[in-house]
This record gives sequence, C-alpha cells and structure tokens, in this order.
Amino acid sequence: MLKLQGKSVLVSGGAGFIGSHLVDRLLLEEPSRITVVDNFFLGREENLQDAVAKNTDLAVRRLDASDLAAMQDVVSEREVDVVFDLAIVPLPTSLHYPVWTAQTNIGIATTFCELARRGLIDTLVHCSSSETYGTARGVPMSEDHPQDAITPYAASKSAADSIITSYVKTFGIDAVIVRPFNNFGPRQNPGSYAGIIPIVIHRVAEGIPVEITGDGEQTRDFIYVKETVDLILRAYEVVESRGLVINVATGIETSINTLVRELLEVLGAENHPIVHTPERAGDVRRHCADITRAKTLLDLHPHPLSKTQLKETIDYYLGEKALNGR
Repeated sequence: MLKLQGKSVLVSGGAGFIGSHLVDRLLLEEPSRITVVDNFFLGREENLQDAVAKNTDLAVRRLDASDLAAMQDVVSEREVDVVFDLAIVPLPTSLHYPVWTAQTNIGIATTFCELARRGLIDTLVHCSSSETYGTARGVPMSEDHPQDAITPYAASKSAADSIITSYVKTFGIDAVIVRPFNNFGPRQNPGSYAGIIPIVIHRVAEGIPVEITGDGEQTRDFIYVKETVDLILRAYEVVESRGLVINVATGIETSINTLVRELLEVLGAENHPIVHTPERAGDVRRHCADITRAKTLLDLHPHPLSKTQLKETIDYYLGEKALNGR
C-alpha cells in the first residue's frame, strides 16, 4: 500500500468544500509539501485557515487549473508527485454558462493527464461526479451504469472521465477516477450554489419556509464529506485501483422529503413550514450507488446518513452564522 509520507502533493480545488477537507486529511499523512490550486470561484480562504496554520510548507496558488502552462510551472516549481484533482465549475453554473463549464472541466482533466504523460507528475487521482450517470436505470448503480448525462456539467464530467481513461490506455499514465455521490458536511458553499442541507439550515435560522423542488421523492445517496476524503485517499494508496472508476457513496438512498424531515427534527423545528416549487432543470430522479468496489478493493465501509453527521453540519453553519453576525 502506497503512502504519501514525504511526497509532494497538489490538490486542485483545494479551497473548496471537499478539497479543503482533503487538505486537512492529507496533513495527517505527513507529505513533504502540499500545494493548493484554486481560482476561488467557490473556494474560500477561510476553509484553509487551520491547514495553513499547521503546515509551514502549504502553498496556495490562485490559478485556473485548466491552464496547462500555469499548471506545468506549478508542478515543476513544487516538484509535485501526486495530484488530487477536485477543481470544477459546478452544475448550476452550467445552466447559465454551459460553454465555459464544458471547456473548463474538460480542460482541467486534460491538463493533469498531459502533465502525467510528460512525466511531470507520478499519479493522478481525479474526482468525477455521480451526475455522469444521469437518472438511475436501476439500483444500485455500479460503475458500469450507462453514462446518461442530463446537464452540461454532467456531460463535461463524463467527457473528462473519458479523457483520463484514454490517457491511461494510450499513454499508460498512473491514474484512478473516484466518483462521489452527494456530499454534505461543514464548509459546503452556503450561497447560490449550495446543497440542500445548508439551504434548509439557513432558511430555518432565518424563519423562511423550506423549499423542496418537485414532489420531494427524488432520491440521493448522501455521504459525509469526511468519509469521502478517506475514500479518496485510500484510492491513491491501493495500487490495484489504477485505471478504474470507484463509486464514493454509502449505497443507501434517501428521498429529499425524508432528508428535510430529519434535518428539521435535529434542528428542533419539526413544524417549520415547507413549500413545494417546480422541478429544477436537469434534476435526476434517483441515485443510489453500488459500493461493492469500494468495499472489496479499498476495504472501506462508509456509514449511512446519520443524525450525528447532520448535527455536526448544523452546528458548523449555525456557528458560522453567529460569527458573521447574521
């Protein structure tokens, strides 16, 4: 099993939600240095405050990860061994700026593949998205489920995966694709591109009715972000993962209606008003992962959505709200 101790590691999108948690987790592995590349479209400097304070050789570069020349300079300067690629333009943006989303997301993957082909990095761990599957044709959804992207974002992530697979087959680069389902936890963006959990928390705190799009019976496979980063790290450590796609999920589906009810219960706001709004464009109906590969190959068994995880998430957002005086 490979270890990151003494390695130079780069995390693209490292100031974002999952990326910053991965940076925190990587510190425990004692790499020689960590480099974060982020354009701060969604990333936040405060997400890295603790990590920067703990590591004197953690460098943050405000750059576009799809810029091949810029990334080549960074990996050469920092003598990068391993790249964890989490940089993305998110799904909601693709509904307004589809061309930029597609070009950027595909460009990011191609950039790091090319750096691997040129021998400038040893290993690429790329984060895909369950959105590449589209709505489930059957559950659980294995890594062989058809790619049926609905949004430009999903299509760009599917294309990025194909680029990586082509570089593995054609040039023999050392790469693995991890495919997270629906992440939640502290630091998820609370603004316009937020997930449903921080949105509900903020609406309850502000006394605003919670909005559920459609009938609320659409399902997702929610996984706590700290478990996600454990799976991402393990995908690097297990050399048998190379060239594969690995679902990162719990294998349990939860409807949005159920999720909102459990959130309101933990918040002590069971009677908070709920309204249903029209279905959201590009919304998939059902997602539930087959995590056999993660269990057997990586020997990890993620915990299903729990009230303890929800409480930790709620405490983060309510604490942040108090700190910001809102």
